[in-house]
Amino acid sequence: MTEKNKPSESLSSGNAQKGNQSSLRLSTLTQAQLKTLIVQAKVQCKGGELPTYIPLLAKADPSWIAVQVQRIQGEKIAVGDIGCSFPLMSVIKPFVLLFLLEKLGSEAVFYRVGREASDQPFNSLAQLQADRGKPRNPMINSGAIALAGRLPGKDGASCCETLRQWLNQRSHSQLVLDEAMLQSVRSLPNERNHAIANLLAASGYLDHPEIALDTYNHVCCLSGTVRDLASLGMLLVQGSNMISPQHRCTVNDILITCGLYQASSRFAVEVGLPTKSGVSGAMVSVVPSQGAIACYSPALDEMGNSLAGLFIVQQLAQGLELSGLG
Repeated sequence: MTEKNKPSESLSSGNAQKGNQSSLRLSTLTQAQLKTLIVQAKVQCKGGELPTYIPLLAKADPSWIAVQVQRIQGEKIAVGDIGCSFPLMSVIKPFVLLFLLEKLGSEAVFYRVGREASDQPFNSLAQLQADRGKPRNPMINSGAIALAGRLPGKDGASCCETLRQWLNQRSHSQLVLDEAMLQSVRSLPNERNHAIANLLAASGYLDHPEIALDTYNHVCCLSGTVRDLASLGMLLVQGSNMISPQHRCTVNDILITCGLYQASSRFAVEVGLPTKSGVSGAMVSVVPSQGAIACYSPALDEMGNSLAGLFIVQQLAQGLELSGLG
């Protein structure tokens, strides 16, 4: 293990004194330890890039870092720039999947998308062509666009509003549509997503490609703070009576193998927590029987994942021995 990836001394040494693995849980985390992790993340996660293909995202301050840990007992710890509001971007994808599983059931959902990991970029058209027009999984753009086409409503705005209200009611979050971000997303043609939508339609996996694309753009611009993101993550934690246990497990299983694009397999081995990232710098991780970890830091690695978010979640998972506790 490299020096950069070693568990924080403030986590590992403090918990080693507790004497048994059962105590090495999310419930032992303190606010002081989380503050220390943010300081370490700022030192070790320099050099990330902001996405330039969405103009408004390119204006974010790369030094922002915010984290909220929410535990199943109801306790919350939040540190950093917690007042920052940000668009969820691709972090919304598992929650679109969850909504449709609850409303339509597994058979209808997985008729349109698969459950297999991909080693291609999240917006790969070549992958979709090789798979004869059926998306490999719901966490890449082709899968998310196909599922966006199944959200109920007459246009992108109404489909997004249905999803927003459902998520806010069940998670007690306060997501809003960021109209300025939506206009920024629309300001560039994004020919790749249009080509993906057209191939989906030609292959029989999408009925109305323009509405599906508009819906996809809308839902990616749903915005909130790390508090809202942690509340969403709690929908995927065991013990929630608002969500079918089977559907929750399905989403978590897909996140393990597909949530971080090409980095998913390595992260699954090193960290082992269901996690989803977005190009805004948002990231949410699920500790299935214990709680959720929400991070926001807009500086990204070459695969489009938050550098600081990856670092913080890995440190928490290894320092508190969270992986594999189910």
